[in-house]
Amino acid sequence: MSTAPDKALVEDAYEEPYEETFDLVGVGIGPFNLSLAALADGVPGLRTAFLEQRTAFHWHPGLLIEGATLQVPFLADLVSLVEPTSPWSFLNWIKTKERLFPFYFAEKFHIQRAEYDAYCRWVSGQLASCRFGHQVDTVRWDEGRGAFEVGFTRLDEDGGAEGVGRYFARHLALGVGTAPKVPQALRALADDPAAPVWHSAEYLARRPELLAAEHITVVGSGQSGAEVFLDLLRHRPQGNEGLTWLARTEAFAPMEYSKLGLEQFTPDYTRYFHGLTEPVRDELMPRQWQLHKGVSGDTLGEIHDELYLRTLDGGWPDAALTPGVSVDSAERSGNRLRLGLSHAQQQAEAHLVTDAVVAATGYAERPVDGLIEPLLAHLARDGSGRPEIDARHRLVFDGEVGGSVFVQNAERHTHGVGAPDLGLAAWRSAVILNSLTGEDVYPLPQRTAFTTFGLAPSGSAAPEESRHQGLRTK
Repeated sequence: MSTAPDKALVEDAYEEPYEETFDLVGVGIGPFNLSLAALADGVPGLRTAFLEQRTAFHWHPGLLIEGATLQVPFLADLVSLVEPTSPWSFLNWIKTKERLFPFYFAEKFHIQRAEYDAYCRWVSGQLASCRFGHQVDTVRWDEGRGAFEVGFTRLDEDGGAEGVGRYFARHLALGVGTAPKVPQALRALADDPAAPVWHSAEYLARRPELLAAEHITVVGSGQSGAEVFLDLLRHRPQGNEGLTWLARTEAFAPMEYSKLGLEQFTPDYTRYFHGLTEPVRDELMPRQWQLHKGVSGDTLGEIHDELYLRTLDGGWPDAALTPGVSVDSAERSGNRLRLGLSHAQQQAEAHLVTDAVVAATGYAERPVDGLIEPLLAHLARDGSGRPEIDARHRLVFDGEVGGSVFVQNAERHTHGVGAPDLGLAAWRSAVILNSLTGEDVYPLPQRTAFTTFGLAPSGSAAPEESRHQGLRTK
């Protein structure tokens, strides 16, 4: 948290008023709050501001590997699954760039990540509600105003503090995103700037250093690990690849991508999951790993194709792909790294000496407790100490907090595997906007899946779409 400058500097440092009041303030501008900003732009009279400490939109820049595609179709953009005629749709962006015919002939249902990033940067640059270079420092409830006070620091291009300000908001949307997760065994080396151990979030920035290493180890069985391994393989000389890919899962398994299987990423399934008891939800989540931690079948095929091509002259590539392995320890060994490994099924242990490690080990939800510390005494928690979140994606507070705090991608424990999925972004944004306005500003269908989850009819009305409780902004 930056040290805020003296308030006397504010008037000189800002063009906008020191205090403004909004119907909704969003904290963080990732794809989910950007979706909310885009759909909010279509609600007449709704006053919104979305604050982001970075100077511009960036979506996983370290993994915008050449040729890497989204794992969801382009219709899972910021708005289309709720409002396909929105000016902020992916197709409208393609149109404004005079690329509709090339896109039509390309027949790409799954677009490249770099293209999705460019589309989001276009939207965020066009929306006046998106305010970059704003670091939110604290949030508290102002009972007298009946609004949240959002204190922030204005940052310059280099991240230095230029001034401070505060906004007031009747409602909040927290979209602070996730942070790279590194296993405990690798954490000490990953925290050492001199050690060649990096999370996959840094991959493109570190690729030159990685390619200069004699041997590289990739840890992690998901899509990021597969893409990093494939990219390194394509850049290594035949017969001298020097690559190892390790994973804790029992196999390098394909992601569940059957049409009925994907219905677990629908609002119908989200409603079903939210209605389960906490112990049942917690028991169910680990069993669903292949819905979001598997690898695209196409990527697995490309890896096999690349390895196969390297056998044409006889021999095998210098590449080891070993599932079922845990990294239990990591230490320096001279100028190299020594990893302690174990295989649960074999009950065997071994050591691997390598020159660099890429931890493609996923991301963890960023905790919001520090940001909303003044509100924590009023926050309801479940049996595991996690925030309770209602069907409309709102934190549950006692009566002392009158406004709503919506969360984006912080509710997997209550809403299930679809919480971080881009395909549900527009739907969740519409649920939030319908809730805070008290109107069906974006009418939503009652049924979204052929599967009936549970014994209750899947077409039955859900609380977030059928009932509004007067959270009007006017």
